[in-house]
Amino acid sequence: MTSDRYFDDLRAGERFESAGLTITESAIIDFAAQWDPQPFHLDAEYARSESAFGGLIASGLHTTCATLRLWLADKILIAGTIGSPGIDQVRFLRPVRPGDTLRVVTELLELRPSASKPDRGSAKMRHTTTNQRGETVLTMDALVIVRRRPGVASSSAPGA
Repeated sequence: MTSDRYFDDLRAGERFESAGLTITESAIIDFAAQWDPQPFHLDAEYARSESAFGGLIASGLHTTCATLRLWLADKILIAGTIGSPGIDQVRFLRPVRPGDTLRVVTELLELRPSASKPDRGSAKMRHTTTNQRGETVLTMDALVIVRRRPGVASSSAPGA
């Protein structure tokens, strides 16, 4: 992947696939202990015998963070990213269990140059996170503000 992409380099419909990340039992417990201390994230025996999940599972927040980490690791927009005003439509579709290897496919859904700030635009993207069996465990839509390429004075949307 390249790390010097700007708004003007992007095309709606582009897809990017991340490398894999294996989620360990200790990572699940460590994350949960700090951020989501529910027993089915913290205690494997409780999760197996008392929860509806039949075993330890990662917090949905942990899965969301892993998704963002995998996407950012590819450095697709490192040079151009200004930040994000938010994430929409987060869905936890399957539990993530110890030993699951996650991958993220990111699709650029929509690109809009800013009407008020000509040095930037917004990119709406969908992240789809799957496990090693190809099962979707999470989907979410993110909006990212991306710098225009320095020196580009175009007001038309990229890919037009």
